[in-house]
Amino acid sequence: MDIDLSDVPYRSKALLEEWVQEFREQGHSIAGSLDVALQDGSDGADTGLVIVHLKNEYADVYMQPQGLDDPLWEATLTPRPGDLNLTPYQLAGLAAELVVAGNLCTFLQFKSLDWDRASGTRGISHPTATN
Repeated sequence: MDIDLSDVPYRSKALLEEWVQEFREQGHSIAGSLDVALQDGSDGADTGLVIVHLKNEYADVYMQPQGLDDPLWEATLTPRPGDLNLTPYQLAGLAAELVVAGNLCTFLQFKSLDWDRASGTRGISHPTATN
């Protein structure tokens, strides 16, 4: 099944920057830094990539849709060169940063679902829970 790329609702770098700013304005505390980087799509479209640079660890968390034309998001934690020894406070700090990164990824997924629906370029169907 081929996807007509003209019907794919791209999330541009500018749009992702708006969403990240909205997340910040909601009062979420980000200990490290947060960037939206340019990521070229398969046809040269500006699709954006959200990156959380962790303060308490030499690692980054990359966030992006799971695939082309997919409103569901995923996060990738970059690898470390070796073991990491932490005090209880450092471990708690790292855990707090990962919770914020998880909240941001969830926020981006919900924004993406709403934006895809509002774009009118495709219908999104979700399985419903049964009791």
